[in-house]
Amino acid sequence: MSATCPSKMKIPFVEPAICFSVFAMTLTAPLTTQYVYRRIWEETGNYSIAPDSNVSECAKNKSSPIFTFQEEVQKKVSLFNLQMDISGLIPGLVSTFMLLSHSDHGGRKFPLILSSVGALANSAWLCLLSYFAFPIQLLIASTFLGALCGNYTTLLGASFAYIVDQCKEKKQRTIRIAIIDFLLGIVTGLTGLSSGYFIRELGFVWSFSIATMALTVNLIYILFFLEDSMKEPSSQNVSISWTEGFKNLFYRTYMLFKNNSGEQRSLLCLLLFTMITYFFVTVGISPIFILYELDSPLCWDEVLIGYGSALGSVSFFSSFLGIWLFSYCMEDIHMAFIGIFTTMVGMAMIAFARTTLMMFLVRLPFLFTVVPLSVLRSMISKVVRSTEQGTMFACLAFLETLGGITAVSTFNGIYSATVAWYKGFVFLLSAVLLLIPAISLCAVKCISRNAGSYVLLLQEESSEDTSDR
Repeated sequence: MSATCPSKMKIPFVEPAICFSVFAMTLTAPLTTQYVYRRIWEETGNYSIAPDSNVSECAKNKSSPIFTFQEEVQKKVSLFNLQMDISGLIPGLVSTFMLLSHSDHGGRKFPLILSSVGALANSAWLCLLSYFAFPIQLLIASTFLGALCGNYTTLLGASFAYIVDQCKEKKQRTIRIAIIDFLLGIVTGLTGLSSGYFIRELGFVWSFSIATMALTVNLIYILFFLEDSMKEPSSQNVSISWTEGFKNLFYRTYMLFKNNSGEQRSLLCLLLFTMITYFFVTVGISPIFILYELDSPLCWDEVLIGYGSALGSVSFFSSFLGIWLFSYCMEDIHMAFIGIFTTMVGMAMIAFARTTLMMFLVRLPFLFTVVPLSVLRSMISKVVRSTEQGTMFACLAFLETLGGITAVSTFNGIYSATVAWYKGFVFLLSAVLLLIPAISLCAVKCISRNAGSYVLLLQEESSEDTSDR
């Protein structure tokens, strides 16, 4: 009896860890962009910044000499962000791939712990960097080292796998994942809303310190309070080498496609392609919003940027409500179409936003931006057998890491090359690129129609029948 007491003291909910991590990430991202903008502004020329200001000055008059200067700063900041993203690409891919594949045998807590340690170390370094005014080039090195421990995608992938381990019933699993989307919306919205006030009232050092404290609490929770979802990790495979881990994951990924029929295999490939292409555009364009808002003619301060981030985060909550309401009257694939096309409209509108009011109004079409990601993830999970869920989440995390870092690097490069010519070009380009997942989704619809109904649902039912026998 007493032997079971320690395990009962553990908490079987990964949601608090996600909330702490998302809070720190949502606070750190705009802080880092604005801090880099300020440092590059000061180091590029002789234009000074007011001592009590935490953002750069901004000129709206094109004849002003400072206007040309701020265009140069925009280019340099975009290129610096590109260098940071590239530095974390390879280590982020390798660590995500290996940590999540190893978690199938060694437990989910290890990738949760290691990715949290990396985030904590990176946040602590930002505190020191801003306090001692070290060269900002050191951010590139810290990004590389932090990515070796995993990143946000690693933590999120391990969290989803943690939930899959706990929830054997598919309805319960859907509810838990929907709750996570709901919590993401609340945390990111409130954090984005307050981030500007953090900078204005506390400055960069204390703001980074708050994120560091949140990540410290998160690590303590995972280490000492979170229960491992895998009660009995396989002792045979715990000591498996990283090379064998790669081979095993590649083999299990290969079996995902081999075990399915030709039609189901095509459907799975199209769903993955649709999700990654949509993810590529939406994640790649997100850092450009802050640069676009800092520059003329908007010239937003830190508070307005916080308001904009909060409005953007509302999409998590509104998408959750949209899925809940639309599910009563339409199929999953139609909900995904709505999300893609409304996001496309928002991208096109933002390219022509020249006033603060217009910039706030263009957030309305983004209310269903998260719908395609949630729906496509659900559709993919239904194609895959219950015994292959862990491998699928590892593959999705790998693709999201590759696609996310590549996307941010690509869009930063495009923005840097076109900012002096036309600032809104990158948003128009993203609207056009969203036609790719829309066309891919049409192909999914055709395959499903030819089968008479969704092949993924038939696959799920047949796998359940087999397991019951």
